[in-house]
Amino acid sequence: MLCVLAGAGITFAWLDARRAVEENARDQVRAIAEAVADAPTVASAAGSANPSATLQPFAVRVQADTGVDFITIMSPDGIRYTHPNPALIGRHYIGTIEQAQRGQEHTETYTGSLGPSVRTVVPVFGPGQRVVALVAVGITVAAITAELRERLWPLFGVAGAVLVVGVLGGWLISARLRRQTRGIAPDELSNLFEYHEAVLHSVREGVLLVGRDGRIRLCNDGARTLLGLDTDPVGRDLASLGLRDELAHALTSAEHRAEELHLTDSRVLLVSTTAVRSGGRAQGTVVVLRDHTELQTLTGELTTARGLAEALRSQAHEAANRLHTVVSLVEIGKPEQAVEFATAELAFAQELTDRVVGAVAEPVLAALLLGKAAEASERGVELTITPDTVIDDVSPGIEARDLVTILGNLIDNGLEAAVRGTGHPKVVVTARSGEDGLLLRVADSGPGVPEDVDVFRRGWSTKAGDGHGLGLALVGQAVRRYGGTVDVGRDTGAVFTVRLPRQEADR
Repeated sequence: MLCVLAGAGITFAWLDARRAVEENARDQVRAIAEAVADAPTVASAAGSANPSATLQPFAVRVQADTGVDFITIMSPDGIRYTHPNPALIGRHYIGTIEQAQRGQEHTETYTGSLGPSVRTVVPVFGPGQRVVALVAVGITVAAITAELRERLWPLFGVAGAVLVVGVLGGWLISARLRRQTRGIAPDELSNLFEYHEAVLHSVREGVLLVGRDGRIRLCNDGARTLLGLDTDPVGRDLASLGLRDELAHALTSAEHRAEELHLTDSRVLLVSTTAVRSGGRAQGTVVVLRDHTELQTLTGELTTARGLAEALRSQAHEAANRLHTVVSLVEIGKPEQAVEFATAELAFAQELTDRVVGAVAEPVLAALLLGKAAEASERGVELTITPDTVIDDVSPGIEARDLVTILGNLIDNGLEAAVRGTGHPKVVVTARSGEDGLLLRVADSGPGVPEDVDVFRRGWSTKAGDGHGLGLALVGQAVRRYGGTVDVGRDTGAVFTVRLPRQEADR
């Protein structure tokens, strides 16, 4: 390609130089011919008896001074008075003289006695504007070609130097590209890029590349879905995406993170980050996002089921103890006391069940409250369900699993706090539905929560060790999803009050 360009450049330069040299030759012979024709010597000598005696030396001198190849002065009929070859004097001029005979100058390329030449023929006027002689001045094509060749040699040298530099530069660039692409050919690199794009946008996991300046360099479809982005964020600053502070900090941090839990408004994400380094300097961060929402939901449901199982086990253990007591009373001959004891225990358990089932129409919530009551009894915590707890219906747009997430985590935190508090541990639960939505309130007798602390931030917990601090964050996430509010009271213990507005049926 470089040779083609160099050849095309030389060709255009040669054509332009040839045109310029030929035009210069035409201008030169025209100017000299007009100057010779205007010389008084030529007009006066043309009318003499022997014009060649005067005009031949004059023509030779002018030809030597101007560097043209011939100056021929002739009669109006074309008989030469002068010529570079004296032997041709007196012979007829070879060329076109009709225009000059009519008093007009004429320029042409013609093959004469000296070969092809560029020549101009002009008339010489005498008294009364009568043509008394003709002057022809010419430069041979061989002389023009020699001048053109002299002009082209530097051009050939420059073109050759450019070609050498281009070839050397191309080789150096090619070698650098081979090093940077690790020897991959251009077609292979193109295929690799297509494969990269196909894989990048087909995986469910989110992949982000965040530059050192905090701008997003790459974002696949999975990342856009997991982060809830409507448009392609490539080129935008990460801070402009409206992500939560903890998540935004994790995406830009140069520290290595492995499957760290983070929350968005609607999802639970596992975030893994790896710093990209080149030449010992950090160039950005590769972020891999995995959706942990469904697994977290299933984990919560499993925890609830496990809690119910533990509650059933505890109740079975208590029932066995009570049955032994009844049997022992019968064996010692006190059947009346046995019946009274059994009836009292049965009435207490049935009263709680009837109250919960009668007040809470949602079976999942009813089962959750019964299970938490049994768990609280086993842990020595008094769990009270207020008399005004009535849930006739749940807004059709609110999913039961989200209610379990909210109320279950609040009760779990209340039980933990009540156990750590002083005095009689107690948790009070209120669940009430109405035209304005659903109200859930959990109060405990624990030490309360610190002032000026965002308890719904992921990772905040009063318990030591990793793996804690997610329950209240999930509560906040679920409440935000339904456009609700959650208030935290800190007067005596902790009081969490959640209000969820009624939802549209197609939510």
